[in-house]
Amino acid sequence: MIVGILGVGHLAASMLAGFLRSGLDPAAIVLSPRGKAAALCARHGFRLATDNRDLVERSDVVIVAVRPAHAPDAVAGLPWRKDQVVVSVCAGVPLSRFAVAPARAVRAMPFTASEICASPTIYFPDIEQAQAVLDRLGPSIALASETDFEVATVNAAVYGWVQDLIRKTAEWSSTQGLDPATGRRLTALTFVAAGRLIEEKDQPMDQMLEELVTPGGITERGLQVLSARGVPAAWEEACTAVLDKLMGPD
Repeated sequence: MIVGILGVGHLAASMLAGFLRSGLDPAAIVLSPRGKAAALCARHGFRLATDNRDLVERSDVVIVAVRPAHAPDAVAGLPWRKDQVVVSVCAGVPLSRFAVAPARAVRAMPFTASEICASPTIYFPDIEQAQAVLDRLGPSIALASETDFEVATVNAAVYGWVQDLIRKTAEWSSTQGLDPATGRRLTALTFVAAGRLIEEKDQPMDQMLEELVTPGGITERGLQVLSARGVPAAWEEACTAVLDKLMGPD
C-alpha cells in the first residue's frame, strides 16, 4: 500500500514520524512537493511527488493534511480512482466538501502524539484501508456518523488544554521547589495514569471519582476550589464553543 500525504505541515510531520516508528517503509510514502516535504524526503527516504496529480496517481491511500479552508480546492480536479481511499485530517470540513469520487472519503482526527504512535484517532466512515493506516499511529476509533465525528473532534482541542494543564501544574511545582524535570515527568504520568484507569475499567466514571474523593481529603478540597471558581462550567462552555466552530459555516 502506497500512502500519499497532500500537505506536509506540523500534523503531517507528526504522522510521518509515527509511520516510521511503526515500521512503515519510507519508500511506501509519497509527499506533495511543498512545505517540509523536500527536506523530509532527503532525511528519511520518502518519495517526493512532482505535483498533487502525480501524488494521487501513485498512491493507494491519500491523506489530506492541508489547512481546512484550502481542503476543497486542494482535492478538486485530481485523477481519483475507484480503488482509492482519501483520508482528510482537516478539522471542520465535512465529507460533502470533498469532491474525490469515485474514490471513497474518510475523515480522521489524529493528534500530534502520532509521532510516538500514541494518538487515539477517530475516523468515519469505517473503511478497512483507512483503519490499517491509522492503526499505525495509535488506537483508532471508528464512529457511527459524521455528527458523532464532529462531537468527538472536540477532544482534539481538549488534547491541547490537557497539555496546558500539565504545563501549568509542572511550573507550579517548580515554583514550590520541586526539580523541574521531576515535576514535568510526574505531572505527565499522572494524566496518563488517570486516563488509562478510566479506559481500562468498566466502572461508571462517577462511581470511580466518588470512591477516589475521601471526605475532607485533598482531592475534595481541590475540587471545591475549582467548582467555586466556575471551572467545570467554563470547561463545558469551552467544549461547546469548539463544537459550534466545527459545525458552523465555513
